[in-house]
Amino acid sequence: MSTRPSREYPERPIVGVGAVILDGAARRIVLVRRGVPPRQGEWSLPGGAVELGETVRAAAEREAMEETGLAVATEELLGVFDRILPDDRGRLHYHYVLIDFLCRVRAGELSAGGDAAAAAWAGEDELKKFNLEQPTIEVIRKAFKLRA
Repeated sequence: MSTRPSREYPERPIVGVGAVILDGAARRIVLVRRGVPPRQGEWSLPGGAVELGETVRAAAEREAMEETGLAVATEELLGVFDRILPDDRGRLHYHYVLIDFLCRVRAGELSAGGDAAAAAWAGEDELKKFNLEQPTIEVIRKAFKLRA
């Protein structure tokens, strides 16, 4: 029997992390195409839910490795965001509290894995073609400013 809380129609918010993996020299970041709901098929930052007993930094590093094949080190906290998604009847379908970290690559080659259907490096001037949500664009811009 699983004690993992349901991600759909949860009883309480789920803590999730995002990894803003930045290659400052090339002015690019890693994006992944979500392979599972919510937002399946859309581009976003690598990330996922924090596991029981795991720190948020360790979760960001684990999720980055699972979804991108890159070993990363978390650096600055970029922000904490609410992700509350109702269903078409107005009921609470998903509720995440997301913690995004600036990350640097320590090792590895970019390749999609885990919940990611695809992974790509995206230059600062290429973000529009990935149809990212505004909060995602804002946190990416914050990361670029920190490493300007």
